Amino acid sequence: MKKLVLLIAALLPLGARAQSPTGHIQYEVTQKVDHSQARIIINGQVVKPGSPDFPTDLPDVRTFGMTLAFAGNYAREERESGMMRVVMESGPGGGAAGMPQATRVTPPFTEAVYVNLGERSYATTLTVKQENKTTTYRAEQPFKKPEGWKEMSQTKKIAGYTCRKATAPYKGETYTIWYTTDLPFTYSPVKDLMPEKGVVLAVEGQKEQYKASKVDSRPVAEADVRSAADAQQVTPEELKDKREKALADFRQKAFEGETERVRQN
Repeated sequence: MKKLVLLIAALLPLGARAQSPTGHIQYEVTQKVDHSQARIIINGQVVKPGSPDFPTDLPDVRTFGMTLAFAGNYAREERESGMMRVVMESGPGGGAAGMPQATRVTPPFTEAVYVNLGERSYATTLTVKQENKTTTYRAEQPFKKPEGWKEMSQTKKIAGYTCRKATAPYKGETYTIWYTTDLPFTYSPVKDLMPEKGVVLAVEGQKEQYKASKVDSRPVAEADVRSAADAQQVTPEELKDKREKALADFRQKAFEGETERVRQN
């Protein structure tokens, strides 16, 4: 009987054999805006938080979409790109007048996160374009085991999957995590809140929330979810410094452009 079963399996066409899982998980992300990091320019001058001219009706939250594309042991996070730029019209005496106009602008770099589901690690890539030169940096980190992880008895359905509830301390508060073991890999959109096994479909904190809205099994090519091998290897700290420098240069150019516009008017 064993020989017969093995023979039948060998004669099956490739399409009928077990395939590595591929698909997408779509998340909706909501985060509170840190106004202390806001950069407001009114009449060519930077207005800092705490100033009488600093607007009080800025958006309190920002929302964006995030998709995890996965194929076999690899995955890639795809986040909606863009930074918020707030423009205020100046009123009498140089202060702000009217409602702040928030628009989304292209960031000075592209960033992606690649996950090695088999090795339980992830790599962040940062591609920075300066003048005519483009450089891609890559920093690798292992999954961290959350401290203080507590399993709870509650369950609920998210995107069609039964999820278990857990809690863990993170960023000075207690986060709630909902994860399912019905998907054949381990992942969390918040890397410091990774379960021992399972896929996190929702994360709930006071300042940020992630929630999966859809899971599908559309085909994904493994080559599309593996990071480039020719990227320059750096440490996570070095990658952070390069990101902050790119942002600082971008903000300085934006300030100079706004100052020149005001001067010409």
